[in-house]
Amino acid sequence: MVARPRSGHRSYHGGIVIPARYPRTRMPSSAEAGAWAEVLVRHQLLHAAVLAPTGQWLVQHHPDAPVRVLDGATAMVDLAAEIQHHIRTTRNHTR
Repeated sequence: MVARPRSGHRSYHGGIVIPARYPRTRMPSSAEAGAWAEVLVRHQLLHAAVLAPTGQWLVQHHPDAPVRVLDGATAMVDLAAEIQHHIRTTRNHTR
């Protein structure tokens, strides 16, 4: 059975469905997305995150992983939220 995103849910890496805890009240700015990208790279949660001239983000999880193209600031902030959620749920399962 394949999990399908419902209204208010997001897909994480094409399989796990994550409910949106808080509906977005505004669109993230490119500065906010850049700050999240910097934090994710600094804490080694992403290998690289680069803002392209088109406004898209090029992200790579590991040095040998394929490069993903994210469509703008909202996608970058969503990725940061997904990574945080994954860390928190994994941490809770190992305690």
